[in-house]
Amino acid sequence: MFINPLIKSDYPDPDVIRVDDTYYMASTTMYFFPGCAILRSYDLVNWEIASYVFDSLDNSPQERLERELSTYGGGMWAPCLRYHEGTFYVVFVSHFSQTTYLFTTKDVTGKWEKHVIEGYYHDCSLLFDGDRRFLVSGNTQIWLTELKPDLSGPIPNGINKVIIDEGAPEGLGYEGSHIYKINGKYYIFLIHWPKNSMRTEAVFVSDNIEGPYEGKDILCDDRGYCGQGVAQGGIVDTPGGKWYAVMFQDSGAVGRIPVLVPMHFENDFPVFGVGGKVPARFEVASTRPYYRYEPVYTSEFFDPNVPSDDPLHPALMKPWQWNHLPQKELWEATSEGNLKLKTGKLCLNLTHAVNCLTQRTMLPKCEAEVRIDASRLKDGDIAGLCLLQGCYGYLGITKEAGYYYLIKVVRNKTDGSKIGEGRDYMPGEIVEKLKLSSSSITLCLKANFDKMADVLSFYYLKEGKYVKLGDNHKLRFGLDHFTGARFGMFVLSTRTTGGEAVFSEFQYRYYD
Repeated sequence: MFINPLIKSDYPDPDVIRVDDTYYMASTTMYFFPGCAILRSYDLVNWEIASYVFDSLDNSPQERLERELSTYGGGMWAPCLRYHEGTFYVVFVSHFSQTTYLFTTKDVTGKWEKHVIEGYYHDCSLLFDGDRRFLVSGNTQIWLTELKPDLSGPIPNGINKVIIDEGAPEGLGYEGSHIYKINGKYYIFLIHWPKNSMRTEAVFVSDNIEGPYEGKDILCDDRGYCGQGVAQGGIVDTPGGKWYAVMFQDSGAVGRIPVLVPMHFENDFPVFGVGGKVPARFEVASTRPYYRYEPVYTSEFFDPNVPSDDPLHPALMKPWQWNHLPQKELWEATSEGNLKLKTGKLCLNLTHAVNCLTQRTMLPKCEAEVRIDASRLKDGDIAGLCLLQGCYGYLGITKEAGYYYLIKVVRNKTDGSKIGEGRDYMPGEIVEKLKLSSSSITLCLKANFDKMADVLSFYYLKEGKYVKLGDNHKLRFGLDHFTGARFGMFVLSTRTTGGEAVFSEFQYRYYD
């Protein structure tokens, strides 16, 4: 018996396919690198990170966090994952650069080849229909665009028309397109958010790719969780002929969590859940019942002896991602398996510190612990353990006039409603400060996301026991970053660059 949700972590906008006995899922990763996570499963319930699609996308000053630039709220959005005639395809847009990217590979864990599709196709979905190729995309107005055989752009004077039009919705209009051809019929799955309601899943059906399409809402349910609707994602069949949808649910500061929904067809029309609801428990089958999955989080650090053909991320365990594009000359996996971070620019705000290394947090509760050797910091430097999002909090060790201090810093933002509101470069508020007798310290952050409590507590190790420092900090998911909260390790300079810190003994604990 399976109990939702799937991965209790921030994997939004999921798309899912099956190739023989293996399921693959692609998810939005926005401004984190490596980008576009591809997950693998043999039962649709347990998942592991198989690979990432790219190391670098636009390689822009914004992605490199130069000056006060950033791509918060931007980057890659809503990937479409497909497999056709021996090739894997991933299509998505970069909200920042207004570019539609196509990546292809024969081996999902190998190197992906980068292409660009002419035009910008919001929340697009790719369909191979015989010898023709189509994209469905848009918001409120859903467009059908026929592509050239090489997928490089639309066919000149070809099909490019609105096939579904919601008019003037009072809430979020139709978007999140997923198109399929099943038994000769065309299905387009969409989400919208009607006024005074919740995220809602809809489907439109036609016998012809160009329409007309007829449809309706097919799921409006929050699983009894805080009024947050389950919607947007892909559908997939099992080798035994059963059908499932993998969609996501807003879950507060932890992010958007994937949910598995059983489905079936009645008179060629999809029916989601049971009685219009996502069931609390249902059975699933595995194609490899004894397979052992790697966890989607890790306490392990780095092994510089592990061979890698990736010059930007040697020795990285798969759950780790950098906040924005890393500068490889500013980090090192040491022979002891630790992480050394150096500073390369001046900044005041955590969100503009280069080479902040992150992991997703997990629902309902989790914590991260790390030991920091700050003996090679320069005056004005801060090395710390953070909970990264617009409304962040961190514990750090800083150096002032040769002395070391433990500081607790929080950011209490009053507005995060604008996508890409990333020019917030002023420092957070120092709410606690203690003088230290040593340049090394062990820090711990504990996050509680249960029922959207969204609170962070701060601890440091003193004489073998953890001591809580100050009050809890309230977290909040906002459109400014548009991602779930993440644990991160960072170093930043406020006066002079060139300082460094070593992070060791990292531990990640998850409490179900």
